[in-house]
Amino acid sequence: MECRQIAELLGDYFDGSLPNHLRELLEWHIDGCPPCVAFINTYRGTITATRRLPEAPMPVELKRRLIAFVKSARDAKETR
Repeated sequence: MECRQIAELLGDYFDGSLPNHLRELLEWHIDGCPPCVAFINTYRGTITATRRLPEAPMPVELKRRLIAFVKSARDAKETR
């Protein structure tokens, strides 16, 4: 497993949905990779900090733009 792959798997790793074989590979890699340990600690800190933030409603304009983006991405995928 390479360092760049670690970043792609962290969301699933932290929410517990990463398959066991990938979790074991990830943990084996970070045991010997100080830069990945630092990255993971930063990632973990970000999760902790954002969980402390109060909930706020999404601005209407942001919601509209997000929906348009998702629809556009889905339509582009379907035309491939």
